[in-house]
Amino acid sequence: MQKFRTSFLFGVSFMSIILTISLDFSMFQENLTWANEPVKLIFDTDIGNDVDDVLALAAIHALQNRNECELLAVTITKDNKYAAPVAEQLNTFYGRSDVPIGIVKDGATKEDGNYLVQVYNTKDTNGNRCFPSKITAESSDIPDAVNVLRKTLTAQPDESVVVVQVGFSTNLARLLDSPADDISPLNGKELAKKKVKLLSTMAGSFAKQQGEYNITCDVKSAQKLFAEWPTPIVFSGWEIGMAVQYPTASIKNEYNYVPNHPVQIAYKSYRQSLDKTTPAFDPTSVLYAVRPERDYFGLSEPVDVTFDDNGVTFFKPNPNGKSRYLTVTPEQIVRTSEALSGLCSEPPKK
Repeated sequence: MQKFRTSFLFGVSFMSIILTISLDFSMFQENLTWANEPVKLIFDTDIGNDVDDVLALAAIHALQNRNECELLAVTITKDNKYAAPVAEQLNTFYGRSDVPIGIVKDGATKEDGNYLVQVYNTKDTNGNRCFPSKITAESSDIPDAVNVLRKTLTAQPDESVVVVQVGFSTNLARLLDSPADDISPLNGKELAKKKVKLLSTMAGSFAKQQGEYNITCDVKSAQKLFAEWPTPIVFSGWEIGMAVQYPTASIKNEYNYVPNHPVQIAYKSYRQSLDKTTPAFDPTSVLYAVRPERDYFGLSEPVDVTFDDNGVTFFKPNPNGKSRYLTVTPEQIVRTSEALSGLCSEPPKK
């Protein structure tokens, strides 16, 4: 299933997946236009399964450099010992080693994948590890993701947090089920409703009826999450990432300001080349979450979204629906790809 998301990379016609629906979403858009202050962001990721999670995290750090967002926490839905260390290596590389990290317990996709070990073990010419982290592959005290979510949300002002989910639904579904505790007198659903203003998620397939990887890996959690989540949801579907490709010119040329760059190493290890484009599935959810008003995407009408037991997306119009999905025109594809390549390749502030 891991390769499903990219198996059509060179065979799918962009024009068959471009959505050009033009709808009146002004009221929704107005409600999701942020004030002139950094977007408070939680990044929930299955880092290690596809390299777009790494690109998305790099984009978040670039946006924080510009004071457009604040990364509050990273929570991980891939149950692998290298996932949290690599996430912290990336945060440390970008100068933010203090960002809390939580990991799923008894989650999906336990395999190492194609780049976690490579990034984790990269050494310089003296044989020293290039990318430091306090968390190691042997760490046994990494906080549970649900606890990190509860602590992070509790500490924030009401309706101030945007959650970007670009992996499985495991952590957020478990958050909804979490009871009141010494962290907060609110249960998980009450806490999400009180603190979160938007869930921006890479999930589903809205232009082609098929199972989508982030859904199929934990269908039950996805069914629960998207039925019960109490705030607006914006989906970046499979077709958006397939349309918005990450440029090879960027990955080959714009990361060479250091001898070893974790994003470039992860990309080359995953794609087995720097000469292949890769779908920008996850960075699109980040870009919308932080810059919803910049016309990188269009939005569908309000819909109700459900998933069957095979992870296939079903949606139907509902004027009172809490969900929308992203659309793109050919012009937006070009703008979005250019914006992402500039953000993802931006050097650390320090």
